[in-house]
Amino acid sequence: ALYDATGVRFRSPPFSPARVRAALEERARPGKRRWWWAGALAVTGLLATLWPFRPSIAPVARPAANLYSAETIERGRLVAEAGDCAVCHTAEGGTVNLGGRPFETPFGTLYSTNLTPDPDTGIGNWSFAAFERAMREGIGRDGRHLYPAFPYTDFAKISDADMQALYAYLMAQPAVAAPAPQNDLRFPFNIRSMMAGWNLLFHDPSPFKPDPTRSAQWNRGAYLFEGAGHCGACHTPRNLFGAEKGGDARLSGALVDGWEAPALTAASRSPAGWTEQSLFEYLRTGRSDAHGVAGGPMAPVVAGLAELPEDDVRAIAHYVATQMDAPLSDPAQSERAAAVVAASRAEPVGQEAGQRVFEGACAACHENGTATFTSAKQALALNTNLHSQRPDNVIQSILGGVHAEGVAGAGEMPAFAHSLSDRQIVDLVQYLRARFAPGETPWKEVGKTVADLRREHDQQ
Repeated sequence: ALYDATGVRFRSPPFSPARVRAALEERARPGKRRWWWAGALAVTGLLATLWPFRPSIAPVARPAANLYSAETIERGRLVAEAGDCAVCHTAEGGTVNLGGRPFETPFGTLYSTNLTPDPDTGIGNWSFAAFERAMREGIGRDGRHLYPAFPYTDFAKISDADMQALYAYLMAQPAVAAPAPQNDLRFPFNIRSMMAGWNLLFHDPSPFKPDPTRSAQWNRGAYLFEGAGHCGACHTPRNLFGAEKGGDARLSGALVDGWEAPALTAASRSPAGWTEQSLFEYLRTGRSDAHGVAGGPMAPVVAGLAELPEDDVRAIAHYVATQMDAPLSDPAQSERAAAVVAASRAEPVGQEAGQRVFEGACAACHENGTATFTSAKQALALNTNLHSQRPDNVIQSILGGVHAEGVAGAGEMPAFAHSLSDRQIVDLVQYLRARFAPGETPWKEVGKTVADLRREHDQQ
C-alpha cells in the first residue's frame, strides 16, 4: 500500500505508534506555525487507511452448552455486570442484549448490535479468537473496524481468564435474531477503515499491568475501573477526534447522552466532600446521605455493581478515592453537611415563581424536616448536581424523573415533562440553584438547555 501511494519501497513502515504519539505530544516552538499536527494526523490516517484490511476470522459453530463450567459462566456474568454490557446493548424498552440503542456522537448516530449468540444477527458464529480481537483491538469477526463508542480501548485491559469467562457467559444466553439498525455517520466518519489511523494514535491494546508500589486492593480497583468498568469513557472529556483526553483532563467530567458525568478528581463539586466510605456506600447501594442517590445513566451502573462481591466494590471505591484525594473517612463531613443544609433553609429573594412550583410539585418529598413516606431522604442541598457548573442533570431529572431499577431502596421520582411547562421548569431550576446552592453562581441559558433537553425527551 505504501509503495502504491508513494512509489517507494520500505522494508518496514516509516512510522510507529510511539513515534506518532511523541510527535503529537511535542510542543510547537515559539514562532512556528502550529498546524503541523493536523497534517501529521491526516498523513498517518491516510497511510493507516491504505494499509491492508484486517482479515476476517472464519465462522464457527456455537460452543456446546456443556463446554464451559457453571463457575466459568458465573464469572463471565459478573464481568458483564461490571462492564454494563446489557445497558448499552439494550434499546429503550427492548429485550436485553438485542442491541438497537442509539448513541448520539459529534460524528453522527451509532447503534449497538445484537450481543446474543444468534448466528446471523448476533455473535453466535464468532470464535473466541474473533471475540477477543473485537474486545482488545476493535476489529469485528469480518475484519471491519469497530467504532470506539464500543469501548474496546478499555476492554483491552481485561485479563485472559475474564475474557474467556465473558465469552462463555454470552454464548450460554438464549439466541434471538435482531439485526442492528444502520449507523448514520457523516462522511468521512462513515469510512470504517479510517479507524486504523485512529487506533494507531489513540489506542493502547496492552493489558492491565498491576502497579507493584500499590496495594492489592488498589490494583483490583484499578483493574475493574479502567478495564471492564470503562468508567473513564463517561467521566473523561474527549478531544476533537473522539479520544479521551489525558493529563489534568482525565476523569475531569464530561457530558454523555445529555447527562453530566461529574469529575472523579479533587475537582468534584460535592459540597460535603467524598470519602472512601461514602463512595463505597454510593456504589454499593445507590445512595449516600452526604451526596444523594444514583439516577440517570448511573442507576444501572450501580445495579450492576450490586451483583459484584463486596470486596470488588470496595476496591473500586478505594481506587476512585485515590483519584479524588479523598480520605477513608472524615469526622468533619457530617458537620460540613449540616452547615450546607442549614444554609439552604432561607428562601432566596426574587425566586417567588420557582418557589411556587417547588411547593406544588416537590416540597412534599424534598422539603427539609418533613417526614414523608417517600425515599427522598437526602437533602437537596447536598446533591452534587445542584452545585455543578451546568444544570443538565437537574433538568434531566425533572423532565424524566429518577428511576433506579434494580437498586433496592433508592426510591423513585416521577417525571414532570408532561405536567410542567418549560417556563415552570426554568423557574424551578433557578429556584433550586438559588436556594440549595446559594454560594454558587446562577446558571446561564437555563431556558435554552430546558428546550434542548425537552426536544430530546420528545424524540425518545
